[in-house]
Amino acid sequence: MILTDSLLDFFLETRKHTESICEPLEIEDYVVQPVVDVSPPKWHLGHTTWFFEEFILKAYFDGYHQFDEDFSFVFNSYYETVGKRVVRSDRGNLSRPSVKQVYAYRKYVTENIQKLFETVQNAELNSLLEIGIHHEKQHQELLLTDIKYILGNNPLLPMYSEQFQDHPIETHGQEWISMEEGLYDIGHSSDGFCYDNELGKHKVFLHTYEISNKLVTNGEFIEFINDGGYERFDLWHAEGWDWVNQNQIASPLYWHKIDGEWHHYTAKGLQKIDLSAPLTHISYFGAFAFAQWKGHRLPTEFEWEAAQAYFPWGKRWEWTESAYLPYPNYQKVDGALGEYNGKFMVNQKVLRGGSVATPKKHTRHTYRNFFHPQLRWQFTGLRLAK
Repeated sequence: MILTDSLLDFFLETRKHTESICEPLEIEDYVVQPVVDVSPPKWHLGHTTWFFEEFILKAYFDGYHQFDEDFSFVFNSYYETVGKRVVRSDRGNLSRPSVKQVYAYRKYVTENIQKLFETVQNAELNSLLEIGIHHEKQHQELLLTDIKYILGNNPLLPMYSEQFQDHPIETHGQEWISMEEGLYDIGHSSDGFCYDNELGKHKVFLHTYEISNKLVTNGEFIEFINDGGYERFDLWHAEGWDWVNQNQIASPLYWHKIDGEWHHYTAKGLQKIDLSAPLTHISYFGAFAFAQWKGHRLPTEFEWEAAQAYFPWGKRWEWTESAYLPYPNYQKVDGALGEYNGKFMVNQKVLRGGSVATPKKHTRHTYRNFFHPQLRWQFTGLRLAK
């Protein structure tokens, strides 16, 4: 657990960074919701604030007055325990509260958290604040990816920022890392922060395998496309093949073929694809099909964790071949926070590693991200195993 003073600094730093992500936006950008998986930036700003108000201020700050009683209904995400909420697909219909009101809400809650910590300090409260901070960091990543989707689906393909680097290149050569057969420790065990789905350290037996030290690149994936990868049913799961055909998928998300050359939408606008940059915005279905085409496979999350010390990671969320399931002896915590991870352990695939959109001080080698196999709007890529 971080000491209280440094934890409060961490909180203030996190709150400031969320707002800095929104600085390049125009006011019209704050309320757009092109698809159900993408939330408007204004909603992220409000929801991360509601989390601190609902789980800390209302419970621990005697005499606390809510900023607005309607905000719990507006900014609750999926917490059944807490009460009714706006349907997720309707978040883009919230022209009110205004952006100005939401920023005032953020200021009000941030200041009251500071006041609370001046008078109350205990391990339980510190733990809740730390969870809230990392919850907001998760939403910082979602903010970036949702903003990219909002602007990347604007017909003008406007630039978001010159500073954000979508596509850092791995300069090292590709090699296969050999891992010996044996028992490996899996799961979080340090004193640092983790989520409950990382707990339950246990041993996993792994057969001998090899894993690439490098992510799959755009150039490699273009070879897959040129070889008819999206037209060969034998490379895809049946559900993936249905998804490709029903949605007319023929490339990763944000890719556009213009005058015979591949381009993609980036934070800097539309640009030619760099063949040496790591592939991103790929579904699990597509990652699996590519691995089949190469004659290899995706690593399991346990293979990934056992080998992670031997290759650089953190540029892409990496699809694994593992279903999102509880570790041995996993127990959901009581109350609303028990809804944070456990109830999603079905029909999703685990991703490991973090990405260019993951904020600092948030990811770790035991972090278990999880998404449905068709989703592509996160910075998802892949690493091969055999």
